[in-house]
Amino acid sequence: MKYSCSIFILSVKHIFLHHFTKKPKVVCRISVTVCEMTKMHRKPVRVIIMGAAGRDFHNFNVFFRNNEDYRVVAFTASQIPNIENRLYPPELAGKLYPKGIPIYPETDLVKLIKEFDVDEVVLAYSDLLHEDVGHKYSTVLAAGADFKLMGSKSTMLKSNKPVIAVCAVRTGAGKSTVSRKIVKILSSKGLRTVVVRHPMPYGDLRKQIVQRFSSLKDLDKYECTIEEREEYEKYIEMGLTVYAGVDYEKILRRAEKEADIILWDGGNNDLPFFKPDLHIVVVDPMRPGHEMCSYPGEANLRMADVIVVNKVGSARKENVERVVENCKKANPRAKMILADSRIHVDKPELIKNKRVIVVEDGPSVTHGGLSYGAGYIAAKIYGASKIVDPRPYAVGDLKRAYEEYRHMGPVVPSLGYGERQIRDLEETLNNAEADVIILGTPSDISRYLKLNKPVVKVFYELVEISGPSLGEIVEEFLTRI
Repeated sequence: MKYSCSIFILSVKHIFLHHFTKKPKVVCRISVTVCEMTKMHRKPVRVIIMGAAGRDFHNFNVFFRNNEDYRVVAFTASQIPNIENRLYPPELAGKLYPKGIPIYPETDLVKLIKEFDVDEVVLAYSDLLHEDVGHKYSTVLAAGADFKLMGSKSTMLKSNKPVIAVCAVRTGAGKSTVSRKIVKILSSKGLRTVVVRHPMPYGDLRKQIVQRFSSLKDLDKYECTIEEREEYEKYIEMGLTVYAGVDYEKILRRAEKEADIILWDGGNNDLPFFKPDLHIVVVDPMRPGHEMCSYPGEANLRMADVIVVNKVGSARKENVERVVENCKKANPRAKMILADSRIHVDKPELIKNKRVIVVEDGPSVTHGGLSYGAGYIAAKIYGASKIVDPRPYAVGDLKRAYEEYRHMGPVVPSLGYGERQIRDLEETLNNAEADVIILGTPSDISRYLKLNKPVVKVFYELVEISGPSLGEIVEEFLTRI
């Protein structure tokens, strides 16, 4: 039998008022008995976690996995293709879930709420606008379930080593340039830095519980997608060790054994999984206003110790001013740095007066909302005669991506979440009537694609323009800890 909690509260209150002056000891014994009865008869709260193969698994692991008060009946999957219709395996799910937990497409959410008699739906993925979140909670409430967002107290793990977290208000804001600069500063001081990256477990979850990357061969060992390679390659080339995977409690404890300091490299605009001792958040004036209307990017902004307003050399002056004003209002205590991502290429002579096709970081120009990135800017800077529109040449999943993300400019998103998408990307680039491929994504796709055109690689580094430097910020932090 499922008792109403309010009934038991009223019962305890009634007993307490009736016996307060005469039999307080009896009241205590009766109250305990009622509480025990409530717990004994209460059914676990039935939960669906909405995710995208990252934050959803983390929230489950740290809050729900061994929690007798809840039963997670399903995950749903969105944003990333081909991550639904899998199973969160028993090896990860724990003793309460001997058969594992099924993962369904998010499009089935309303049907699942009714089929599983769901009490509560937890949103656990990032890079959404507030309006998107509103549509999702409206859908959930209309289906009869409660809607929940989980904060830092419920989901952040505490490390025994100092943690610097680099996060953002939107994906594609330029976290990587900030992270790389911090790593160089720490290395110059003789400190061992281990990078822990936000999860991207898109393959066999049993094989991805804890992943350690210290060489480019490890990318093949773990069958990494292009998105994963984009995030890991630069660190590996710098001689760093990178951890990622599914179970971040285990990952953290492994990383602590190798590190003096842990750098949390955030994904999209998500909150850190580890409690940061220094929280740096990157803001993008190419999308002014998004710092105040994105989830959970706005939360990151309000939590930040340091705000880096990036790309000020590319953004319009009035947009930079608007973003700075919004940041000061939302978080007046944070230190602020104005910075730029300076772009250069390895073979500028191949761009000038040539027809180019541009490849950009996939998440930034799809669900991140950017129409173009560093590759497109490099084509303009170095004098390409024409930026070829890739749409007429797109095949398969790339063709579908242009239909879904209509904001995209004449660039190719580096989709590659599986063998089929990698082949679609290769065919699209080879089909294009262009002279050169400009590679704006951090991953060198020429290593694993057979391309019929020369490739120019784009590099970008952070340059501080005003405010305290990252060197000063890190120096102060090291003194404090």
